[in-house]
Amino acid sequence: MRQSYPSDISREAFKNIVPILERARKKTRPREVDLYEVFCGVTYVLKSGCQWRMVPREFPKWRTCYSYFQQWSEPQEHGHSLLEEALKKCGWRGETTQWADRNHQLHHR
Repeated sequence: MRQSYPSDISREAFKNIVPILERARKKTRPREVDLYEVFCGVTYVLKSGCQWRMVPREFPKWRTCYSYFQQWSEPQEHGHSLLEEALKKCGWRGETTQWADRNHQLHHR
């Protein structure tokens, strides 16, 4: 069992957002990672603003978390990403974009 982080959500809350995240799934082969742990790795980066390579080793590999982040961040037909939907549904408080993207937006206003 891994250490708990302030960016984690409960497994109970995660059960409510799994159907949203699964909409990005390409059913090519069985999943080899715990989707909850991947999601917590993504929220860790969003909350801390750290670089992907700095995700603690207790989470799945940073490339795995980043790959899911990219999939979940794709805008859907309604304009929002699956990640934004999931974070809103689980009561996320905070930014949904990485610090580098927010910093870029601040400099171009």
